[in-house]
Amino acid sequence: MTLRIEQAQDRDAVAALHRAAFGGEHGDTVARLVDALRRDDPGALSLVWEEPGQVVGHVMVSRALLDAARRLVPVRTLSPLAVRPGWQRRGLGSALVRAALSRSDEQGVPLVFLEGDPAYYARLGFLPAVEQGFRKPSLRIPDPAFQVVRLSACEPWMTGTFVYPDAFWEHDSVGLRDAD
Repeated sequence: MTLRIEQAQDRDAVAALHRAAFGGEHGDTVARLVDALRRDDPGALSLVWEEPGQVVGHVMVSRALLDAARRLVPVRTLSPLAVRPGWQRRGLGSALVRAALSRSDEQGVPLVFLEGDPAYYARLGFLPAVEQGFRKPSLRIPDPAFQVVRLSACEPWMTGTFVYPDAFWEHDSVGLRDAD
């Protein structure tokens, strides 16, 4: 097993992984979002977990902004994270997130935001962002799901509104929509 940077030859496998992990139309949307983030942010951190002959996990950390009172702050968003069904609940997702946070910290990233299950991400160091003084980019994001981790480069004045890159909006991947 290998945790490594995604290579160009992994792209089809990563798309298939997201389709399998998220299922149906949502899986297709996530796969398209990953492609858009690759185009829009060539410096995005994209890690895969490879078992012999197959990619079984993927995480992406891409650029975003924090609209702070002092200035715009380059930050990151961790999304998406997926582990192939049948490989879940073995610690692969946690290992991917920890590796992504470690590399982000080494790069001087001050903050990493995400939307996700607070029970899962709290054990990886994420805190409720609203309680930490941050504002959500959309009211459709439940407060508990909007989370942040502060890394070494974070300074006390770095609070404000989190701003997703355009790709998240273009793929309607922010917050929850009402069920029809």
